[in-house]
Amino acid sequence: MQIQVQRLGLTDYQTTLQAMQAFTSGRDENTPDALWLTEHPPVYTLGLNRKDVRLPLNDIPVVMVDRGGKITYHGPGQIVVYCLIDLKRRGLNVRQLVSILETSLIDVLARYHVQANARQDAPGVYVQTHKVASLGLRLKNQCCYHGLSLNVDMDLSPFQAIDPCGYAGLSMTQTKDVGIHATCSEISEQLLSVLEEKLNSWPIQ
Repeated sequence: MQIQVQRLGLTDYQTTLQAMQAFTSGRDENTPDALWLTEHPPVYTLGLNRKDVRLPLNDIPVVMVDRGGKITYHGPGQIVVYCLIDLKRRGLNVRQLVSILETSLIDVLARYHVQANARQDAPGVYVQTHKVASLGLRLKNQCCYHGLSLNVDMDLSPFQAIDPCGYAGLSMTQTKDVGIHATCSEISEQLLSVLEEKLNSWPIQ
């Protein structure tokens, strides 16, 4: 079953979260998997691992969410792709899906001649020691939602008010600052294409 791609434009985070939850709760074995491409106004999202999280002291709203992990930031100029996937139907486990998301990001950056890597101890994608993309997923009845975010051309300063993903002093970067001059739209289409290809080619049981 092919993946449905929706390009949502700029969306309110809370509204999109509720839509993901409703989609996942209401899906059945005939519901196609989906990738939702979006971008959010400035917002911090606080995952389920909330112990010892340093909260920001600014006016940007903080939303408590049901994904794994700690705190991160979303804002204009950042690509967000939500992955609404039936893992059981595709014969995937969570670790394999995380690997697909990470390698898709790495492959897209490589198309722009930027070498990136994943880390075993800290999910996401890094250029040298600087984090350029973050991951967070939620599993319900073997179907997942939430997904990935890739920093492209944004104000990175809100990251300095938190410990991104729970890592004090973690340096964030974006594609603009590592020599990629493509727009959010151009990189988004590359990323969606790679994600679709990798997910659709995975052996489905």
